[in-house]
Amino acid sequence: MIKRKQQQISCSFDESGFTIIESLVALLVVAILLTAIAPVIVLATATRVQSRRVELATRAVKTYIDGVRTGAIAAPSAIISRDPANATTTRNVSNSTQAAAYLISSTDMPPPTSSTGLYCFTKNGNITSTDCTDKPFEFYIQAAQIKVTGSQPNDGYRLGIRVYRANADFTKTLTVSDETKKTQQTFTGGLGERQAPLIEMTTDIASTNTSFQALCQRLGTATNSNCQ
Repeated sequence: MIKRKQQQISCSFDESGFTIIESLVALLVVAILLTAIAPVIVLATATRVQSRRVELATRAVKTYIDGVRTGAIAAPSAIISRDPANATTTRNVSNSTQAAAYLISSTDMPPPTSSTGLYCFTKNGNITSTDCTDKPFEFYIQAAQIKVTGSQPNDGYRLGIRVYRANADFTKTLTVSDETKKTQQTFTGGLGERQAPLIEMTTDIASTNTSFQALCQRLGTATNSNCQ
């Protein structure tokens, strides 16, 4: 009786578990499922990384603008002169004589060919205008003053800004916006276009002595209207 019970128990253990073929089939099914969802995982991860990158670039722009307005950061030495009378003809703009000032063309502000003259947004949240090759940094910032021809120092100016990634390759052409925006999108299926700016924008820099006429000339007026 004891031997028979032991034999029955041993037989039940021999029949339990998966065979090698069953294990291989299970692994194959898992591999197929992982292959199917892998692109979704990669896409979601890349989009999350790009969204975070754009968020940090926006923070860098705000830090730079605040620094320029408070005087903590010197105004950019590059100056773009704009003639309000020619703005509509050069940009095909009909609703504002100075609406072109909101776009930074490759002619007015060419893309940088090196890091010389660029600001750097470091990983600790500071902005420096010195060489960043020996410092850990996140972004390059290109900036220029956009002024109306013949304006005075107290008239203020528009500040044109582009933000590029720290791994931008200056041996290749960096892209800029002309008639249409060419900034990087938040949604991306890969690592993003490192040659394109993350952010490209303009903002107004004025002082307490800036007159309404100067501001009106710089920002533009409606068609057939004058700065009164």
